[in-house]
Amino acid sequence: MNKFRSITINILLFTVIQIAGSLGAVAQKVIPISYGDFDQWLTRKIKESVLLGGNTKTVYEICPTGLDETGKAYTNRGGSPWATSNVLASPAGVTKTSNAVYPEERSGHGKCAKLVCKFEECKVLGMVNMEVLVGGSIFTGQMLEPVRSTKNPYSKMIMGIPFTKRPKTLRFDYRVVIPNTGTRIYSSGFGKKRTIQGSDQAEALIFLQRRWEDEKGNVYAKRVATGREKYGKSTSGWVNDHDLTLIYGDATTQAGYRSDMNLIAEDKSYYTRNSKGKMVPVKEVGWDSADATPTHMIVMFSAAGGEPYIGTPGLTFYVDNVALTY
Repeated sequence: MNKFRSITINILLFTVIQIAGSLGAVAQKVIPISYGDFDQWLTRKIKESVLLGGNTKTVYEICPTGLDETGKAYTNRGGSPWATSNVLASPAGVTKTSNAVYPEERSGHGKCAKLVCKFEECKVLGMVNMEVLVGGSIFTGQMLEPVRSTKNPYSKMIMGIPFTKRPKTLRFDYRVVIPNTGTRIYSSGFGKKRTIQGSDQAEALIFLQRRWEDEKGNVYAKRVATGREKYGKSTSGWVNDHDLTLIYGDATTQAGYRSDMNLIAEDKSYYTRNSKGKMVPVKEVGWDSADATPTHMIVMFSAAGGEPYIGTPGLTFYVDNVALTY
């Protein structure tokens, strides 16, 4: 009788566990971020200034598939939330392009985004005038073209999109290739290039913020949730369905916290356009409560994990199938 009862209890426990696991699987929702499968790209054909050789360059954007040969500034199309570090620049009226994000065929999965760290050369009358190190990045927001200077790069980008949900993770597929040089290079195009010890890292992040604007047009934010990872080693292939967990509330008090998850320093603030149409920094002034509702979401993937114009040339970060889980 005791033996029979023991078997019955084990069967019941096994059944309960199966039901709980099934309910957990059903309860999880995976919501793709628009255009986050990276199967659609706009191909832009832009003729650079004669002073720089007059060549036609190709620049890519993540939005409905098409061809744009107008040479005009790009703004997000088709409801795409994605912007890239690819850019049309026009310093002193000279047309120049930069492209470090590409569509890449992925066997059995359509296309993916290929982000590279590379030198962009600016040749005047056939001579190399400057080299700028560019780390390919994609982010939710908008790049403001044409870019007029290399000063304060974040002031040329609207970082973040309106968003009021509370996901558990940022899910994506990724692959990393890091050259075995053990060094990084600093090159802003002005002065000598500088070698720095230590290889760079690819990076993925998601920040949820609650923003507000004062009567003077200043924009402030509190951090609702944080997720950030860096990848310092090459992967053996694709890592699929990777989950980057969001930490709600004050990340400094919770397991998994690292210093790079901290609030954004004022001198490194991301930018947005305020209600008056002016580009202003978003000043993070504190951690929000763990149950707060965000107003904006910043998602970014980058082939350089440090300061602007610093990276390991050849570092390549492949990203695909970006989604949010609930």
